[in-house]
Amino acid sequence: MPGDPPVPITVWPVPAPQQSESMSTAMGVRLVHNLTHPCDLVVDLTVGPQLARAVIAARRRSHLHPARLFGWGPEPAALIVAGWPPDDTSPRGFFARCRTGLVPGGCVAVLLPHGDVTLPVDVVIAAKRAGLAYLQHIVAAGQAPRRGQRTQLDIHTDVLILTRSATDPGGGDG
Repeated sequence: MPGDPPVPITVWPVPAPQQSESMSTAMGVRLVHNLTHPCDLVVDLTVGPQLARAVIAARRRSHLHPARLFGWGPEPAALIVAGWPPDDTSPRGFFARCRTGLVPGGCVAVLLPHGDVTLPVDVVIAAKRAGLAYLQHIVAAGQAPRRGQRTQLDIHTDVLILTRSATDPGGGDG
């Protein structure tokens, strides 16, 4: 958005997800290890077991797939990971729920299939309207770029990292 500082863009060389799944196991591992600490709570709103495996291996706590059906629970999470679009609510409603479900400084990782250039912009706008800040853009590619060589990246997923301000006193409308 005009006037906003740019966010860092990072390339993660991780395999593409299997058909009908949100992410690869390597993506789940990187998200958990980069965005949480031991004993942090992770809310898994993805399709497939990859994030659940990463959470268990990293000794984090989680609200996994049943969170979609039964709610996220009363304890705020350090990380919420979701595919896009949300199943049961509007984008702004989804992000408002995320904001109230995060600890201050917590993150939401939104996994988008790569290709639609306007979709990340629409997601960031909805998140900002709900009181979240755009922190980082991760480009997931099937191979790492090679230093000194022109490499055509096989980009398969855009991951938008959004955060609740560490100075935000609580939920409510932002």
